[in-house]
Amino acid sequence: MTLTPTPGQTVGPFFHYALPFEGGAELVSAGHPDRIRLHGTVFDGAGDPVPDALIEIWQPDGAGNVSSATGSLRRDGFTFTGFGRAQTDRVGHYTFATVAPGAANEGGAPFFAVCVFARGLLDRLFTRAYLPVSSLALAADTLLNSVPDDCRATLIAEKDADGYRFDIHLQGEVETVFLDHGGR
Repeated sequence: MTLTPTPGQTVGPFFHYALPFEGGAELVSAGHPDRIRLHGTVFDGAGDPVPDALIEIWQPDGAGNVSSATGSLRRDGFTFTGFGRAQTDRVGHYTFATVAPGAANEGGAPFFAVCVFARGLLDRLFTRAYLPVSSLALAADTLLNSVPDDCRATLIAEKDADGYRFDIHLQGEVETVFLDHGGR
């Protein structure tokens, strides 16, 4: 007799099955004048790309306003919800089409809030991708200053021709700093 596998016996992750949605990585339309690209690669502890991760971002708009629009999955071409979800491809790369976030508070450093779901993780991971637009704002950021000096660079995206690159290292020598939000 063959028994049906229980959830504890199945193989996963299944992020690519139900979580991605149409236009999830496109926070702004192709013709948006301030459109940039946030992209990067997710790496495991051995330095190999993770082809089955899911990345979510939350962000304010370019003026630093946090959206209060109902329904973060809305993609109507003009309502900016500040939420996006992208899966990594075969080589661990993800990409979002969005706008550079403005600082949510005066003198603050602009950043993307990032959430990572990946194989081998029992829970999601939270981090930030700060934009290197103002060394003064980065130097004044409370959270960034709470991170040891030698780890801060893992939270700062790199400017490139289309926008910003933010690689995520789940473990290893250059492990990205992940944040503890207590109750999760």
